[in-house]
Amino acid sequence: MDQEDYTLDIVVQGFPGKAVCHGGLGWSTIALLRGRGRVALIDVGSFGQRGLLIERLAARGLRPAQVTDVLLTHSHFDHSINWVLFSRAIIAIGAEELDWSVTEPWGETPVPELYVRELQLWPRLRRLHEGDAALPGLVAYDAPGHTPGHLIFVLSGREHDVIFTGDAAKNRAELLSLTADMTYDPKVSRASMERIWELWGRRPGTVLVPGHDVPMVLEDGRPRYIGEREAAISAWFGEDLESTRLFQLR
Repeated sequence: MDQEDYTLDIVVQGFPGKAVCHGGLGWSTIALLRGRGRVALIDVGSFGQRGLLIERLAARGLRPAQVTDVLLTHSHFDHSINWVLFSRAIIAIGAEELDWSVTEPWGETPVPELYVRELQLWPRLRRLHEGDAALPGLVAYDAPGHTPGHLIFVLSGREHDVIFTGDAAKNRAELLSLTADMTYDPKVSRASMERIWELWGRRPGTVLVPGHDVPMVLEDGRPRYIGEREAAISAWFGEDLESTRLFQLR
């Protein structure tokens, strides 16, 4: 997808689901922006996505060392852990988010304690605030609720915008219900989602990229998915490794 001077590519598609018996699923969206001399990732996924992320970047002719910018919507493990792959990148995160993250109790929350501690010391760390241009044409907005310092990013274009919501609005169900599955304050999350709707409705054709779902546009005031959901699990339920069972998650 072309947007102004950037090419937008969903490298890993997020999934709007939770594991029932095995803890957090954490299949989050990873988006790639290329243009204006920058190669940027918006969120970078969890351990389980690490190999896939490297593979998907390679398929696009990119190595991790070529990524110039990593923009984190928030610090939770399923969006932030793989920042360490990008040794030459500016790592940008909300200033309030990082300050909050490093004070969270170790071993008790979705914040990856050692990773945010190291991020504080990163020589190319950038601490973002409301209204900052994270990239040329890409502005950060406060969207607390899921975490206190959560940011969303809005990329402006001539014809329409692109909104990267992270987990301020994880999926279509949250957007339509204005309720969040994980929040420290439902009223704060609702206000952030109302702000997202206001930004989304400003310009026809604006694309919304959620933290755990397929990108969407508004059609007659309702979210319509762009593209097909791709999610499946292959399981070894047989007696050898050649026998697998495929579960499509759609």
